Amino acid sequence: MDVLEAIHRRRSIRRFQDREVPQETIRELLEAARLAPSASNLQTWKFKVVTDQKLRRKLREAAFDQKFVERAPVVIVACADFSAFGERSKRTLELLRSGAVKPSLEMILRFLRREGGADLEERNLISACINVSIAVQNMVLAATSLGLGTCWVRAFVPEKVAEILSLPPECPPLILLPVGYPREDPEPRSRKSLEEILL
Repeated sequence: MDVLEAIHRRRSIRRFQDREVPQETIRELLEAARLAPSASNLQTWKFKVVTDQKLRRKLREAAFDQKFVERAPVVIVACADFSAFGERSKRTLELLRSGAVKPSLEMILRFLRREGGADLEERNLISACINVSIAVQNMVLAATSLGLGTCWVRAFVPEKVAEILSLPPECPPLILLPVGYPREDPEPRSRKSLEEILL
């Protein structure tokens, strides 16, 4: 399957077969993420692969009881890696470790509304969020091409996920990606026309 076909065939899958995903296939998904582009090639991401059923149950609870999070045989937790910024991120890391700053949509919106640019810490946070999103989309398309289903999950309590998985403070979780063999074939959801998205 070529990339355009994968883009057309991708769906958000929430029902999975009771079937393990081979380790080699998981590695292929992670390789797709590893090859993603990132700002200044800093590759500001880390991934935690969760297959243990007890941990997946805890992730489901942290994700507002979205049952498919537990039912997927694999959940890839995509985290920002602020240590990848090196010297530029010392202050960002201090703020993350102290709990004074938490990556959030509200923080991004504040940045977008701000006049006169943003502090280095805010630029690092936003850059990391964008980088991780690109890497996750690479995994989503690779999964589709391999006959797997995925579903982006952003509705979860990051602090709970970090605690469940003992994540370091410099690697906050941004996206949960349940992965498995689909047990459904949803119709495509409506999309705006090409004319509607052009300025």
